[in-house]
Amino acid sequence: MSHLQLWPPQMSVYLHRAPVDFRKQINGLAVLVSESMQLDVFKPSLYVFTNSGRHRVKVLYWDGDGFCLWMKRMERHRFVWPLMAESDVVSLTGDQLNWLIGGYDIFRFPPHERLSFTAIT
Repeated sequence: MSHLQLWPPQMSVYLHRAPVDFRKQINGLAVLVSESMQLDVFKPSLYVFTNSGRHRVKVLYWDGDGFCLWMKRMERHRFVWPLMAESDVVSLTGDQLNWLIGGYDIFRFPPHERLSFTAIT
């Protein structure tokens, strides 16, 4: 399994839950983000898609002056994907995306909830 830290840990990540036709490139995926996911494709976030076999992942993002499209193809395994999620769009952190890309089942073993305090009690 890969242990690369590809994406910033606190980056906003949105998975398109349903598989997509992987012939879609930047324009087609950007339309899916805007229309199907109802998100702002120009926001500093990562938009993640998989194919029906779940052995490919594409990540679309706007880097300030153009779109970038990243892809990974698994040779023997499949990505774990939230097929039965309550929403069509699933929110993750950059850390969770790194784990998903590395082959971990982040939906079965989620990390601890992050806590934020303003005072010691």
